[in-house]
Amino acid sequence: MNYREVSGDREFVARLGHGEDWREEIESLAAEEDVDAAWFVAMGAVQDATVWFYDQSELEYREVEFDEPLEVASCVGNISWLDGDRFAHTHAVLSRKSGQTLAGHLDSATVFAGELYVRSFEDELARDHDEPTDLDLWL
Repeated sequence: MNYREVSGDREFVARLGHGEDWREEIESLAAEEDVDAAWFVAMGAVQDATVWFYDQSELEYREVEFDEPLEVASCVGNISWLDGDRFAHTHAVLSRKSGQTLAGHLDSATVFAGELYVRSFEDELARDHDEPTDLDLWL
């Protein structure tokens, strides 16, 4: 395990813009407020979504697109630096009108309605390449 202590700094609540991209809205808030590292939770609804699943055998993401309205039953993630840009690493549990759930790494989604809570950290966090997983992980 690799860890370090961080201290909370500022807190934000936001309403995501209707018709905007879910993840880009989070990254936009981070850029506007100079948030270099944070933890966030969110909920709401989207008009469509692109979800990634990481194939642990092939060490690559598989993309699945959903062109339908979905509830964002749960959304959690973190903000850090990746390749010189602020990156919102976003995971979500989405539900269909039938109640069936879908989940994974939320790459993009068109906001219908969204509420966001962000807790920033005093320390900057950057993503580095993790050899065993071939992922860029924070710390």
